[in-house]
Amino acid sequence: MTIFLTGFLLVACAWLGGRLGGSGAGVFLFMLLALPWWAAQSYHAYLSRTPDPPGLLQTFRIAWAKAHDIRYLGGLFLLTALTDFYIIVANPTYALTIFCIKPDGLMGILAKAQSPTLHVLIGYGFLRLRRWSLFLYLVYAGFGLLNATANFACFGYGRVRFVFLITLPAFTAYVIWRRACFSSPGSMVKRPAL
Repeated sequence: MTIFLTGFLLVACAWLGGRLGGSGAGVFLFMLLALPWWAAQSYHAYLSRTPDPPGLLQTFRIAWAKAHDIRYLGGLFLLTALTDFYIIVANPTYALTIFCIKPDGLMGILAKAQSPTLHVLIGYGFLRLRRWSLFLYLVYAGFGLLNATANFACFGYGRVRFVFLITLPAFTAYVIWRRACFSSPGSMVKRPAL
């Protein structure tokens, strides 16, 4: 019952966030609150099938030790890549703003293509705990922070820009804090044979 009520409260928080901040805020909160909780519950159910099933707290410790939080972020990057690709295909006239300009022609296509491409690479690397994906993420996060800051200075407040400027440093700090997950084989996390 506790698990059900906790999941319900997290979905309710995401719904409330959507009502207050728009549908984008609701989806964002759902991906950060309810979806990880459901993933943890699924993992707990999977581990409960073992001869010595762990408790819920032990499940979280196992997930932490195996860096499933980083893998979850990798899954979010892959989901974001699909979303980016859909936006590009559904809105061919959409132009991505880079440092206060909206390139068109070939440069505009390349500017738009970099987002889903890098999200796929980072997502794959995070799922496999590859060290190169940590460096790629840090470079991409640095670029994103500089670009968002420049666009904020040029165009002023925008809800998406503002949320991005707040969440990107928080996510980056978390990834840096968990950087040991990306170490070479035999260190903190043993890579799965995928």
